[in-house]
Amino acid sequence: MAGSQFGEIFRISTWGESHGAGLGVVIDGCPAGIVLGEDDFSEDMARRRPGQSGYATPRSEEDRVEILSGIFEGKTTGTPISLVIRNTSQRSSDYSDIAGYYRPGHADRTYDDKYGFRDYRGGGRSSGRETAARVAAGVVAKKLLQPMGINTTAYVKKIGSCECGLSGIPDKKLIESSPLRIPDPEVSRAAEAYLKEKMSEGDSAGAIVECITTGVPAGLGDPVFSKLDALLGQAVFSIGAVKGVEFGAGFEVAEMSGFTNNDIHRNNAGGILGGISTGDDIVLRAAFKPTPSISKEQSAYDRQGNEITVSVRGRHDPLVAARAVVVVESMVNIVLADRILINMGSRADNITELYNKLNKNR
Repeated sequence: MAGSQFGEIFRISTWGESHGAGLGVVIDGCPAGIVLGEDDFSEDMARRRPGQSGYATPRSEEDRVEILSGIFEGKTTGTPISLVIRNTSQRSSDYSDIAGYYRPGHADRTYDDKYGFRDYRGGGRSSGRETAARVAAGVVAKKLLQPMGINTTAYVKKIGSCECGLSGIPDKKLIESSPLRIPDPEVSRAAEAYLKEKMSEGDSAGAIVECITTGVPAGLGDPVFSKLDALLGQAVFSIGAVKGVEFGAGFEVAEMSGFTNNDIHRNNAGGILGGISTGDDIVLRAAFKPTPSISKEQSAYDRQGNEITVSVRGRHDPLVAARAVVVVESMVNIVLADRILINMGSRADNITELYNKLNKNR
């Protein structure tokens, strides 16, 4: 299967299935000397982990990251870092009845069209569980970025008609205090009531996640095919449930005049102009579709093309976005780590200064 690698210098390759023995990621191009241990992964893996609340799948996984290579005496060595997360709570029997039909809203049919067969146990590589490997890689990227003062924060901005109107960067403790990761208690309670209503109907809900990155230096990204917003868009769009990505004012710019859009006191560009970072905060939003696995009866097609009525069984999130907040952060950090490393070679004077400094310190 092609398409499991991402990045140019800081390059990740994820592997594994949701109902296999485990899944993981190989990270190539990570610089040597970053302090890294297995405990560093615990916090972010816990934010993505299932079974956290009544609004997430009850599948119980420890999601402990094991380091297999690339670390010596607590630091990265510059060689490939291999990370594995064991699956410990598979219930493949929950999916045996879907072997003969295609779940609506899933990749079942397209996988069958492409490969001639599919792993129907939770969707195989198309399962949301694949994102555990991305979060593990995102931890390593974050360890590279944070000493430079680059920090990324994502939160759930909107569920249904319940929208968080806070401006600026919300406190992470406030985000984590909400089971839906909405940093406004009143909006969170309203969203919980809405989600409970959908769950009682055997239905699910979509949401919008906003992600803000501070401390990004000007000059990241390239002006043609490797625009920073294009790469970030690709990274976030690669998260399975994402159906839309916008930066800054986003689609609202279609209703603005040039004068309004050019206002230097507003970050309408979302921190990126001409595909290159401006030094302002990078602001993006991702629209997550409702979880397609729902118990409410709906129409589907079987493998012979006959229309049937189904009710999907198994353990499924009624909302994807709350657990996906850390996945969005991780993909943004992976792109920025890659672009930081690439940007080191963009100017001859920077290269000369670096090597003169290295030679001086010998």
